[in-house]
Amino acid sequence: MDEAVADVFGYHAVQLGLPAIDALRNNRMPHRWVASDSAQPRVATALHCEYDALPFPSASIDLLVLPHTLELARDPHETLREVERVLVPEGRVVITGLNPASLWGLRQRAGHARRGLGLGRREPMFLPASGEFLGYWRLRDWLRLLSFEVEAGQFGCWRPPLKSAAWLQRWAWMEAMGEHWWPVLGAVYQVVAVKRVRGMRLVGLLKQPRRKNAAAPAVVAHRQQPLARNPSPSE
Repeated sequence: MDEAVADVFGYHAVQLGLPAIDALRNNRMPHRWVASDSAQPRVATALHCEYDALPFPSASIDLLVLPHTLELARDPHETLREVERVLVPEGRVVITGLNPASLWGLRQRAGHARRGLGLGRREPMFLPASGEFLGYWRLRDWLRLLSFEVEAGQFGCWRPPLKSAAWLQRWAWMEAMGEHWWPVLGAVYQVVAVKRVRGMRLVGLLKQPRRKNAAAPAVVAHRQQPLARNPSPSE
C-alpha cells in the first residue's frame, strides 16, 4: 500500500478505517486525515463519521484509502458510492480486503459453519466475526458500475491461517510458490482504481498542427510597349 499512495499527488487525502495503521505515511499531500466510524482507545483519529455519509463536499478529495474498510462497513456498496461522490475526477482509491477464495477465507467460513451448528461458540473466531468478505472480482464489478477504472490489482499472503509465528515461518516457502502458481488465492488483495468522468480526461497540452504559409501570388510586371510613331508627310 505504501507504493500505491506514494506517487499520488493532490491536496487532500483521507484514510477510512483502521486508524491504528498509518496507510498515508508515504504520501506527500499537504492535508491528510484519518476517519473512523467508532472511537478506539489509544488511537487518535481526526474525524468520526459514517462511511456511507461522508462529511465532504462532492469532488473534493484527491485520494481515499480503505484498508479492510468495506468488510466491516454497514453498507459496503453505499460506502463505495460515497467514495465516488467525494473523489475529484481522476482521483484514486486504494482498497485492501480479505479474499474469500483463499485458505483464510475457508477457515473463516468453517468457523461460521461450526457456530451455526452450535459448536465452538465459546471459541474466538480466527478473524473478526462481524463483517463479510468481499470477493476481488465482485469488487471490480462494483467499481466498474460506478465508472471507476481499475488501474492495478494484486494479491499477497499465501501461507495457511496459523496463529503460531514459528509455524508461519515454516510455511514461508508458499509465498514464492503462490505468487507464481496460484496468485488469485492469496489471503489479501489490493485494488487501485481511478475515477473516470466522461468528457474529462487529462491529456496535456494539445499540439496544434502547423499551418503552411500559402505562397503569395507572383506579381508579373508588364512593361508597356512604346506607341509606334506615325510617319509625317514630310518623311
